[in-house]
Amino acid sequence: MGKLKKEIVSLIECKDYDYDLVKQSVVKSFENLGEISKFINKGDRVLLKLNLLMKKKPEDATTTHPMFTKALAEILINYGAEVIIGDSPGGPYNINLLKGVYRACGIEEIANEVGAQLNYNTNVVEIKNEEGLLLKKITAIEVLQEVDKVISVSKLKTHGMMMFTGAVKNMFGIVAGLEKAEYHVRMPGNVDFSNALVDICVASKPVLSFMDGIIGMEGDGPSAGDPRQIGAVIASTSPYHLDVVATSIIGLIPVKVPTIERCVERGLCRGTLEDIELKGENIDKFMIDDFIVPEIRSLDLLEGKLPKFLRDILNGALQPRPVFIHDRCIGCRDCANSCPPEVIKMINKKPIVDLHGCIRCFCCQELCPVKAVDIHRPLLMKWLAKL
Repeated sequence: MGKLKKEIVSLIECKDYDYDLVKQSVVKSFENLGEISKFINKGDRVLLKLNLLMKKKPEDATTTHPMFTKALAEILINYGAEVIIGDSPGGPYNINLLKGVYRACGIEEIANEVGAQLNYNTNVVEIKNEEGLLLKKITAIEVLQEVDKVISVSKLKTHGMMMFTGAVKNMFGIVAGLEKAEYHVRMPGNVDFSNALVDICVASKPVLSFMDGIIGMEGDGPSAGDPRQIGAVIASTSPYHLDVVATSIIGLIPVKVPTIERCVERGLCRGTLEDIELKGENIDKFMIDDFIVPEIRSLDLLEGKLPKFLRDILNGALQPRPVFIHDRCIGCRDCANSCPPEVIKMINKKPIVDLHGCIRCFCCQELCPVKAVDIHRPLLMKWLAKL
């Protein structure tokens, strides 16, 4: 890898969602990165691309917190920008779904307070991505072409399939609704899928990336985990370097996170703090050594380490798999409706999965509203990872 310039990543302490504290943290973030005018022109239409995975209360730590969004939107509006707030949540991409998500996540209320627009344009467009490795064309939400600038506003969370969801993966939300399922089917392995996520982020071209790491999520993220105080507001012009800082804080080795590993392979970052200029607080102040993160293991990691016939035998026993908790299930069908390979059937109003067709995307867990899906990971996987 050639010499890379150092990218600035701003790291500010903010322990709770008191609005004045959050706004002060966002102001400091802009100061660390440069004045707003360095990135945004007065009169620009700016899309705040949030993480609004599903209908969740702010305190569940699944979605970008409304106070974080309000602070960022208000600062931009006062500067003279026109702010549009949006995302393509899981499930069908339609106005009714967007209304429900904006309302449940507390975003509708704060948008009205500060005078930001909520995106209800559910049209899709095909955008070219010449820099993409796997995806040269992407079916994206049309609002992406109706704005001058895009700012990613992610949430610091774990992820069942990708280990971590941050600034890079946040941009997967520009893919419209059920089109996301097609990407999972086409690229079920974590190497190809993480490459696709990087492609999508590259195509999105966010001018800035902010991360709500005040209260993050550990365990079975991105929706079934537990809230965990981290106390950090992270921002950068580079989503790739931002993710390196965020994963370092929660005790991960960044290059073991699939999206960061792909970024390193493609020369977008080094995957260490070596090419990062941290501004603000000392990172040691935030380090967490007991953050609960799911193990990510797949057949990809066995290749080259064991003969093929042994890989084939072990694969079925070693793969993580979804386990449905029927006593908790409410029979809503969200898991079956969101399953990309369509291998979940509802029998007597309870989900049954055909594991032979399961691609381990864990969309069923992501979109379950009552945490009725666990991901079972065999203990042998930890041993195998050391081979």
